[in-house]
Amino acid sequence: MRFVASLLIFLLLQAAPSRPKPVEYKEDKLGNGLTVITHEDHSTPVINLQLWYHVGSKDEKPGRTGFAHLFEHLMFKGSAHIKPEEHDKIITNAGGVSNAYTQDDMTVYWETFPANYLEKVLWMEADRMATLDVSEENFKSEREVVKEERLTRIENPPYGNLLEMLYDNAYDVHPYKHITIGSMADLNAATIQDVREFYKTYYVPDNATLVLAGDFKTDQALDGVKKYFGDIPRGQTPIVRSNAKEPPHEKERRISHPKAVPLPAYVAGYYMPADGHPDSYPLTIASNILSAGRSSRIYKSLVYDKQLALQAEASGNFTEDPNLFFAILIMNRGASVAEGEKALNAELLRLTTEPVSDMELEKAKNKVRGEYAFGRQSVQEKAQSLGHAAVIHRDTATVNKEYDLFMKVTKEDIMRVAKTYFRPENRTVLVVTPQAVK
Repeated sequence: MRFVASLLIFLLLQAAPSRPKPVEYKEDKLGNGLTVITHEDHSTPVINLQLWYHVGSKDEKPGRTGFAHLFEHLMFKGSAHIKPEEHDKIITNAGGVSNAYTQDDMTVYWETFPANYLEKVLWMEADRMATLDVSEENFKSEREVVKEERLTRIENPPYGNLLEMLYDNAYDVHPYKHITIGSMADLNAATIQDVREFYKTYYVPDNATLVLAGDFKTDQALDGVKKYFGDIPRGQTPIVRSNAKEPPHEKERRISHPKAVPLPAYVAGYYMPADGHPDSYPLTIASNILSAGRSSRIYKSLVYDKQLALQAEASGNFTEDPNLFFAILIMNRGASVAEGEKALNAELLRLTTEPVSDMELEKAKNKVRGEYAFGRQSVQEKAQSLGHAAVIHRDTATVNKEYDLFMKVTKEDIMRVAKTYFRPENRTVLVVTPQAVK
């Protein structure tokens, strides 16, 4: 029976995979600079709208971290014609769903809704782009919400601040040094004037990309976009992007941090190139081989076989600018960080010295194939892919080009990027040791 199962897996892996159907789209730009990307999908009577503002935590000024995320909250507090929290209620009452998220490079607002609500949703998004209620009351209330979120996600969990400490020590000049949620001190220091200036600078049509995917006629949808967004003026405050480039690091950085945690932890961040760089594709495949699922190399070695760690993972944080490929270990009771680090480094070194197996490479690529297959079924996933290509890659056409780049990754490519980036002198290491609570 085991032989039959293995044979079936082998045959499935050998089968020629079908290439995902390209996402057909139309790209336009309004006179005020708003980029509009449309993709028709008439399979179901729903539409996904995403409004990508090209502003994230890396655009924040020193001493004013957390603004991009704070502003995400403020965008739901009402505008000239919409009451606080009413935006979500209208979408929910129509049977739809909406949300938003902030990352290093962008802030995205999205909603999926019945197709006949398109005009109303366009009106609502345009209203809060043009007339958001940035009041002192809204600012102070949402600042408290964000502070509570920081406590819940970062400060109170035992290992909640591992990545914050890693990034703070890994970067010297680039604004990726601080994480998206910002520091408590900066949130407390923020003023309503700072927030209004942020809104006036970044929440403008020429810094935004509107993506529509779903059941509509493109010409009619564009007429609606022009009707509601066309008269919003371009931004008057020049957007000054950080051009800081992190200098090469020529030796390992190692930080030890005692903390009230139940078990030791090890975190290593290796400097790597930006999203869309040629090396990002073999690094993604390498990440799948190292850490995707329980049969992956790191999990099998450190968690299952050697039982050194309770949690073991590795992945690249691919962003607009060069970022970190990081590995995280939460050690098992009785296991030392030194043992875990040695075992982890052995797996990374193994990638540099011997080719991965045919089965491993195909399995890693199958994960990418699966992500593309499922990603082409949902209007939200297709809109997400279009927005990412347009804003992060600055080339919407990459939405249909990247699949081939993943599939062309070879064993030699994986060895090459492993040798290039998984070097001790190219990493920052954080070791967290348990400290007794007084």
